[in-house]
Amino acid sequence: MNKSELIENLASKANITISKAEELTDLFFSSVAKTLNDGKRVEIRGFGAFSIKDYASYWGRNPKTGERIVVKEKRLPVWRTGLELKKRVDSFGQSEDKKKGEDAGFASPA
Repeated sequence: MNKSELIENLASKANITISKAEELTDLFFSSVAKTLNDGKRVEIRGFGAFSIKDYASYWGRNPKTGERIVVKEKRLPVWRTGLELKKRVDSFGQSEDKKKGEDAGFASPA
């Protein structure tokens, strides 16, 4: 799903206009970006969390020339998936037997 599909889905499910859904989506993403820029963490319970990781500068290599270069320090956003989302994705589409821990194709211990 891309951003425009997300907006269409939100508009449809919430029974709002596309422009209102776009405004809400942009507000959400800009709020997350501003919070991360301020060095704070964004956590959505059951879904996951965004945080910032600081990376020190280090020596690297230019892949074209092989020349040794200094890679500058940087701050990058990091995503950590929540346990509930992991479980939902892992169990989505599985049969009831697999959800109960019985894996098809493997005999259970006697």
